[in-house]
Amino acid sequence: MNFIKLYKIPLLLAVLSIAFYISFAYDLERSDFIQLISLYAALFFTTYLFIEKFKLNFWFLACLGITFRLVFTLAIPNLSQDFYRFLWDGRLLLQGVSPYLFTPDSKTIVNISVAQFQVLIEGMGPLNASHFSNYPPVNQLFFAVAAMFAGKSILGSVVVLRVLIFLADVGILYFGKKILGKLNLPVKNIFWFFLNPFIIIELTGNLHFEGVMLFFLVWALYLLFKGKWVWAAFLIGISISAKLIPLLFLPLFLKYFIKKEVSTERVLNGVERFNLTYLLRFYTVIFISAGITFLPFLSFEFIQHFSATIALWFQNFEFNASVYYLIRWVGFQIVGWNVIGTVGKILPVLVLLFVLGLAFFRKNKTLRQLITAMLFAVSIYFLLSTTVHPWYVATPLLLSVFTKYKFPIVWSFMVVLSYSAYGENGFDEKIWLVALEYLVVIGFVIWELYPFCHKNYFQ
Repeated sequence: MNFIKLYKIPLLLAVLSIAFYISFAYDLERSDFIQLISLYAALFFTTYLFIEKFKLNFWFLACLGITFRLVFTLAIPNLSQDFYRFLWDGRLLLQGVSPYLFTPDSKTIVNISVAQFQVLIEGMGPLNASHFSNYPPVNQLFFAVAAMFAGKSILGSVVVLRVLIFLADVGILYFGKKILGKLNLPVKNIFWFFLNPFIIIELTGNLHFEGVMLFFLVWALYLLFKGKWVWAAFLIGISISAKLIPLLFLPLFLKYFIKKEVSTERVLNGVERFNLTYLLRFYTVIFISAGITFLPFLSFEFIQHFSATIALWFQNFEFNASVYYLIRWVGFQIVGWNVIGTVGKILPVLVLLFVLGLAFFRKNKTLRQLITAMLFAVSIYFLLSTTVHPWYVATPLLLSVFTKYKFPIVWSFMVVLSYSAYGENGFDEKIWLVALEYLVVIGFVIWELYPFCHKNYFQ
């Protein structure tokens, strides 16, 4: 009774949040943007109260995050169709067929028996079905696990995938708490990831595997801090094989390993200074661990199909972009057509130059400095991308909890505006809402950076 009296208001809000999550999971249609944004805003507000206003302890907040995720247990994802492709790839792989060699709509696989063939094809949609798989091997392993345990049931497969993502989120909570303690930052910061409705809905609810990649990455960062650089490198390689995004971070380890002065972070089993030799060994372990996961699929056709599919995201697909949409508009005014084919090749080069600038000219000698560099690297990458699906924001969001920057939290709220594109009459992106999203996010970035412009940047 004392517990109920003490936590009366948080418990009432928790019950209300559960009701909102139930509505989100089992009642919401993606095309109903008003209901979507209303539920999302309400959940975001209650999350803010839980984390910032109610002085709740770690375990209370952790239990809330777990409970909210359990609401989605039997729900079919309603904001994304990608999971149908996950099930397809897994069921194909379980038969010994590489999902990288055939498109779902290919006539050459008609002799292969895939449970619920037509349902999966229709579910993923013609666009997805016409392209080769772009999900790296670690993801494919999880897809195969779902096929192994529930290969004839869509709901059963969804539940298996959801359990795996749930475990990854719990792992992030565990290692995130440890890293925050090492950095002398408030432990509550991790709940802006674990309790964030954006993460619960996009990862647990809609089965996006950013959380799996982030689990291996945050585990690696913790081990790196402890001086266990070999295991850290191994896990970074595994994270790359879950999602390719961590490749972006590799140049940033340069000054973390090559230190001219003694750091307070003792590394390499008591040795306080790394050098170029250890950096090269670190990279070697990363590429070996990632490469091993690709070996079972390695062939000329795999390289051709996988690289071509990845290129589509830069040169063909457009969604919820910021800088690129401005460039596209200018392109229409000057040349009269969509310049994505050209700009999509240039923007990745600009991202690479920015990352190299962070690597060579910025201090990344402590774990906190390193993570901050990662945050700005991936943020610039997405701000210059032609396609930014909502769940992509999970990466900058998690990195931000280990820094002093809060703009990814704002982004995790504003990105919901991108769902306005899915209306009852089909896809119709509302550019003014996209503009509003990025005006708020970029404005918040400027506001956070302004006090530090005269100091060492991005600290």
